[in-house]
Amino acid sequence: MGRVTTRRRVHHVTGERAVARPETLVVEEPLEIRVDGAPLTVTMRTPGSDVELAQGFLLTEGVVTRREDIAAVRYCRGATEDGSGVSQNTYNVLDVTLAPGVPPPDVDPTRNFYTTSSCGVCGKASLDAVQLISRHAPGDDPTTVTADTLSALPDRLRKAQKVFAATGGLHGAALFTADGTTLVVREDIGRHNAVDKVVGWALEQQRIPLAGTVLLVSGRASFELTQKAVMAGIPILAAVSAPSSLAVDLAAQSGLTLVAFLRGNSMNVYTRPDRIIG
Repeated sequence: MGRVTTRRRVHHVTGERAVARPETLVVEEPLEIRVDGAPLTVTMRTPGSDVELAQGFLLTEGVVTRREDIAAVRYCRGATEDGSGVSQNTYNVLDVTLAPGVPPPDVDPTRNFYTTSSCGVCGKASLDAVQLISRHAPGDDPTTVTADTLSALPDRLRKAQKVFAATGGLHGAALFTADGTTLVVREDIGRHNAVDKVVGWALEQQRIPLAGTVLLVSGRASFELTQKAVMAGIPILAAVSAPSSLAVDLAAQSGLTLVAFLRGNSMNVYTRPDRIIG
């Protein structure tokens, strides 16, 4: 699995018995995203699908709206130097070149990039900000999905999470059609990164806005993930764990169907239950 996993020695203790053995761990490394050479953000991620991650992040933050807004994406050399002074490519710095005419992102200190739940988002101001910059209206999407189809999705996501099966340390995000067809599955140590990788894949495939789709996440439904779904034009967001109050508020305001505690044939539908059939 390359840089996605690594091996470390561990002492496994069961009762009074201890056994030393190698353990497979998921890799966590920083990725700095630059736009036209200027640093924009740093996220801790699992290496892999980095271009999708950067593209998805820029779309869900309102910097780009379509694949044509991006002229090029490349890893940067010169991040480190070895003893000989030769520049090395660490694959941890990614520079995105915007197409001519696309305005650069606002990097003013007051600009708030919603990369973590502790980044300072606050109530109505945050909800209004998402509404203002989103170019898509999930509330206008007529998509419906059956409860049986939704109930089957968590198992399908888990079976597709190959690295999680080896490490137990990754979040998963998957995009499905309304009939349950899998479009893409991505994993990452950060739940927001997994979603950005899915959205970045959709941007690359010219599928934005993601009308008629269901986004499933393996953890909780936070404000940041709901925001990303709204920005990508996804009408239905489902999570296997709990939602936050701000996620429910944003979903209600945006017309997004928010499903949480999706386990077996049980689920809580917090907003737009009219989309869930049966």
